[in-house]
Amino acid sequence: MIHIQTLVPSVESSRFVYRNESITPLSPFEVKVGVYNNEGEGSLSTVSIVYSGEDEPQLAPGGTSVQSFSASEMEVSWNAIAWNRNTGRVLGYEVLYWTDDSKESMIGKIRVSGNVTTKNITGLKANTIYFASVRAYNSAGAGPSSPPVNVTTKKSPPSQPPANIAWKLTNSKLCLNWEHVKTMENESEVLGYKILYRQNRQSKTHILETNNTSAELLVPFEEDYLIEIRTVSDGGDGSSSEEIRIPKMSSKLNHHCCCRFLNLDSCSMKSRLSECWVKK
Repeated sequence: MIHIQTLVPSVESSRFVYRNESITPLSPFEVKVGVYNNEGEGSLSTVSIVYSGEDEPQLAPGGTSVQSFSASEMEVSWNAIAWNRNTGRVLGYEVLYWTDDSKESMIGKIRVSGNVTTKNITGLKANTIYFASVRAYNSAGAGPSSPPVNVTTKKSPPSQPPANIAWKLTNSKLCLNWEHVKTMENESEVLGYKILYRQNRQSKTHILETNNTSAELLVPFEEDYLIEIRTVSDGGDGSSSEEIRIPKMSSKLNHHCCCRFLNLDSCSMKSRLSECWVKK
């Protein structure tokens, strides 16, 4: 063990920096501090363990990739950097992202700590090219960035909700039908539909997905049901239809039917909402 003693001439000093280029980062030192004057040296403090400083990480993460999940979300992933004294300690990673026409001040930055190697980024613009790179960081700062990768976010989800919805309730089987939603050029194609349904007095919502423009549900008699239908696309879920109330069935009835034309422009009766009821 090497002992080094250094005098600090200023009585007001409370800080001392020891420099030695041969010391590796995060090397432990046992430190004692004492006082002295013309009469001699005073008592030393108890031993404290301090560590030498560290450099920023020296390597950029490898294997960086990015994929778009929807019109507003992408996921960036990378390979973790193995720690050693030569490459520098890693406390976490910074994900930087920007659009093709961004200025440097407009770059977004998100930090993740530990050995996390993926990060979802939300709140993005639809159908837009985004670039992303990753760099490691520690207490000394951030290291070099990985080469940028890019992805184009999905087109926006369909803006029009399903229309011309008709339903038929027989015993406990509910049959639903609606028109296929046509999308605009700047919207994602419809891949299917989600039927969201719940009992009137319950908060729990059930979801049924289908690729068709019809669906069948098994529902009990005791409660009214509330139903919405929305599109599913690469860009995310589209707009929901107007909420439909399915009335509970009377014990004396075994058949309800209702045709609700929610898109009045496509109905033969354009001046009012048309409902037809059949009871048996």
